[in-house]
Amino acid sequence: MIRIVSEKYKSLERYSTDFLSSAGLLPENEKEYIIFPGFCDVHVHFREPGFSYKETILSGSAAAAHGGYTAVCPMPNLRPAPDCLENLGIELEAIKESPVRVFPYGTITKNEEGAELSDMEEMSGYVCAFSDDGRGVQTAEMMKSAMLRAKSLGKIIAAHCEVNSLLNGGYIHLGRYAATHGHRGISSESEYLQTARDIKLSEETGCAYHVCHISTKENVEQIRAAKARGVNITCETGPHYLTLCEDDLQEDGRFKMNPPLRSAADRDALIAGIKDGTIDMIATDHAPHSREEKSKGLKDSLMGITGLETAFPVLYTKLVRTGVITLEELTALLSDNPKKRFDIDTENDFTVFEVSEPYEIDSAEFLSMGKATPFDGMTVYGRCALTVCRGKAVYEDMK
Repeated sequence: MIRIVSEKYKSLERYSTDFLSSAGLLPENEKEYIIFPGFCDVHVHFREPGFSYKETILSGSAAAAHGGYTAVCPMPNLRPAPDCLENLGIELEAIKESPVRVFPYGTITKNEEGAELSDMEEMSGYVCAFSDDGRGVQTAEMMKSAMLRAKSLGKIIAAHCEVNSLLNGGYIHLGRYAATHGHRGISSESEYLQTARDIKLSEETGCAYHVCHISTKENVEQIRAAKARGVNITCETGPHYLTLCEDDLQEDGRFKMNPPLRSAADRDALIAGIKDGTIDMIATDHAPHSREEKSKGLKDSLMGITGLETAFPVLYTKLVRTGVITLEELTALLSDNPKKRFDIDTENDFTVFEVSEPYEIDSAEFLSMGKATPFDGMTVYGRCALTVCRGKAVYEDMK
């Protein structure tokens, strides 16, 4: 059986079923297949240029297609950083070979150092938004200048919110697990205080503001209040923050990311945020590293996990099959909302998932070069069977 996710996508249903029929891919077995619009991830790290031993645009794009994504937005913490058109051009050239749609970010500041604005004007026509992801912009003066510049260009500022002076050498959440296992913790304040600053600046400047990977209940509360006041703000969270918390931590680098997995109360607040619309979209923060870099335990492994190939099955299994949200709501979080906010067009792109048979996540089967995921070994539903981008099958496993 094959069906469209909802009547909302009736026009896509006609196109996709025609494609499947002409390609001889209509399933003949009794499994249940669902057609979705292509997913859009506004927060990935493809590591090229500068760190291609972790991931390349081609390997990251293959992972995206395997996860049902036809549009992705890679962050700019690269070498050289895309802080001018010349540097951005290196990434743009590599993107031409991608099987999926790739919309890069430009940096907010030169080399993401927070001291001088990047060449926003010359990059504006080539980037989806501006971000210094991986680093918070530490001064209000610099962020205000960036917002004013972005506002004049009609662009979004997407912020990694982190107050460096409050980090104190932490690397997991400052909570129960850190206290009982002798780890240094990262406070929730280091995240939500910078968001609070930026909300005021967005309100003052009128800049379109997007908060990356929120993980705290305080952030949910203040973003909800800002939206009620009419602030031009959106935000994202990740699959791992919605389905895991510090109680799930293990002494393994595949559980280390930034922001960290926080308390169960934070997780529950994030779930409430996706249910009431405070949180607009789910982005993976796909951040691959080498095996060596992720093999040093919680303390010494680098921060970041892969996410493109596990996002839908984990969210479908943990949130939809349990009745927390509907399948149409999940589709909006993964596809409609990010495309609308970031003005991304993926007309006629679609993906098909088989949802009736359980399987075990096995990172060895990832197409990403990064294999570190806290979901390794989890039993899930939702196997990607087909992804079509620009009228071409970019991933196919309709078995």
